[in-house]
Amino acid sequence: MSSAHLWRTIRIAAVSLVLAGTIAGLLLGDTWLWVAVEWSPPTYAGLHSPDALDTPTTVALLVAAPVKAALLWLILRAPVPGPLNHREKALRRLLYLAVAYSLALWCLTGLLPAVVDTAFQLGLWTMSDVLYLLVIGWRSRVLRVTAAAMFAVELAGLANQLLDDLDLPELGPGGVVELGVMLSGVATIAVTVVGQWRDGRWSRGTLVAGWSSAGVCALAVPFNLLLGSVSGGELALLVVMDAVGLVTTLWIAATARELSAGHRAPDLPPARRRVLRVAVGAAAVLPVIAMIHPEQNAYLTYTGWSPDCYDRPSFGDLKPADRDAAFLCRARSRDGGVPPMFPDSLSDQAILGYGRALCRAKDRDEQQALLTRAGSPRPAWGADPWDLVYVCPDIIGATHPDLLRSAAETEAANAAYIAEQNATCRDPWPRTKGVAQATARYFLFVDGDPGYLVHDPKDEAADKAASRAMGKVFDDSSGIGVGGSAVLIGHVEDVVNLCLTVKAFRTTPPRRTAGWIQVTEVPIVSRSGLLTVPEMGEGGEVGAGAPMPNLAIAGKGRYRLRVYVRVEAGEEQHLVVVFPGASGKRLELKS
Repeated sequence: MSSAHLWRTIRIAAVSLVLAGTIAGLLLGDTWLWVAVEWSPPTYAGLHSPDALDTPTTVALLVAAPVKAALLWLILRAPVPGPLNHREKALRRLLYLAVAYSLALWCLTGLLPAVVDTAFQLGLWTMSDVLYLLVIGWRSRVLRVTAAAMFAVELAGLANQLLDDLDLPELGPGGVVELGVMLSGVATIAVTVVGQWRDGRWSRGTLVAGWSSAGVCALAVPFNLLLGSVSGGELALLVVMDAVGLVTTLWIAATARELSAGHRAPDLPPARRRVLRVAVGAAAVLPVIAMIHPEQNAYLTYTGWSPDCYDRPSFGDLKPADRDAAFLCRARSRDGGVPPMFPDSLSDQAILGYGRALCRAKDRDEQQALLTRAGSPRPAWGADPWDLVYVCPDIIGATHPDLLRSAAETEAANAAYIAEQNATCRDPWPRTKGVAQATARYFLFVDGDPGYLVHDPKDEAADKAASRAMGKVFDDSSGIGVGGSAVLIGHVEDVVNLCLTVKAFRTTPPRRTAGWIQVTEVPIVSRSGLLTVPEMGEGGEVGAGAPMPNLAIAGKGRYRLRVYVRVEAGEEQHLVVVFPGASGKRLELKS
């Protein structure tokens, strides 16, 4: 099969598939119609049901189908036969790759990370633009230099998008750069078409397609403004612009197709070729040079909103190469709405330098002076060792060795500490066994905690019951607040933890008030068949250091709760006894 026959077969098959798919879409539903005309998954349009398109969009698809089929027929024409040098062959292959990307490959690269797609386009058009400058017979040094400048602006726009995808500092404000790229895109196409006309090998149809492509790009700016202001029909506008946008693909395909046709400009002398290579190389390198900021400008490699900053790994879990980045995340963090440690105007290197200086500061006042000099919005706060450990582990680790641990080491150390604390607590009634019982250390807030709850956590009104208990604990002389299914038991000394023993009995146990400074009995109800004490959760700082049993051993119903309190050698001990009982009285057995 000849090459021309193969291309004709592909053209007939592609166009027939579009038209047949459009007819099938009318019968099978909107999602099929969208795929047949737009050549993209229905999820791109937010279609989640077979019939989800409005009337304007359906009409736009039916009109776009024959238009796109006609343009596809012109795009898939066989290349004009004729000899090509190595540059022209390379340019033809790159342009056909761009055509394939425009028609289908964009959907596949869309499944990859955005940075991969942007890097692919930057590489593709960098090579294509360089070959444009070398292959087209511009016949004017001014025109060629103008084209090189326009190509450089186009590549700078792609480079800016790549920087954005990589979360690196961009070349300029996104809106300004985007507008500049769109306007330069029109100029780039126009100057290229002028070069093709002066070269002489491209047909009038290709030149018309080029000028039409420039017009389509010029429409992009008002189209974007219109799309943001209309109240409906956005999908219909997108369908129309997508169909019209194939004119650009047609121009690229026609440019590749006719590379070997007609007149070819004579080769340049060696000296001029060397000058041209230097100029083209400079145009290609300019966007890269623009990425390199002077040291006084801010390198915002990591900001408080960077995706890599959402995780807060422990120092021991980081490789040495990643510790500076972790400090930058914390130094620029705005978590909780608090101002960052350093302003955004400071570069990464400046922040790291100030961080190491803060490690060497003798006191809080010296830290405040350093942060004031750096322009910190919160200099009086100073810097905390758990932030500074990432930039000076040798200094911080000498006084805070726990900050050098990994997450696993910290968890193991915490578990060992809790086990050690639990072991210091003893059952005050060792000979009186409850049906369910436990003894553990109960940890309170360091800044002060009113006490701990005995409650029914599955009660539908558990929060309200806890609030009522909290409101009553401060008004009670014994420091016990009763709220139905919740009882809040306060501590009598200014402590951060206490020894707690809980026991559940089926019948009323003996009072045994000797040795206790306070014994109080109050009513409590279990609406779900559960009464317990909160445990310390994973990563938590408050709660019982060991699992607490269910004290409602008789199921749903009313219970009596007796609280014993004493202080020995500066340590507060509590014994909580629960047993069935319908009485609603409050008894002060000892006070």
